[in-house]
Amino acid sequence: MDDRITANLPSRNVAVTVDFHGALGFDVEFQNDDWLNLQRGPRELEFFPHPTVDPRSSCFSACVRVDDLDGWLAAWKTVGLPSNSTATPRLTNIFQLPDAPQMFALADPDGSLPRVLDNGG
Repeated sequence: MDDRITANLPSRNVAVTVDFHGALGFDVEFQNDDWLNLQRGPRELEFFPHPTVDPRSSCFSACVRVDDLDGWLAAWKTVGLPSNSTATPRLTNIFQLPDAPQMFALADPDGSLPRVLDNGG
């Protein structure tokens, strides 16, 4: 296995986290009372119980780097999340900041912000 770093994000309710990210194509790799690992291909998100996290003020985030940005966005759009900038959860369209690769962002039910970035950019 290659060296790696994985994001550790809060979960107010593990069952909700599993269902939400499962709809986005992530499978449970490991789960116990204190930890949850979700995986989609080689990409992994880890969650810890945090029942008091406030989704409106959370500053937890992660970067997911992919070769097929359009494909990931198309797959995640099938879930039907709003793109409204104040909704939680929500999904943006592809955008690009100065000196950054193209990306889109997801706000999950706990307010965490995984950004999905194009590997080629």
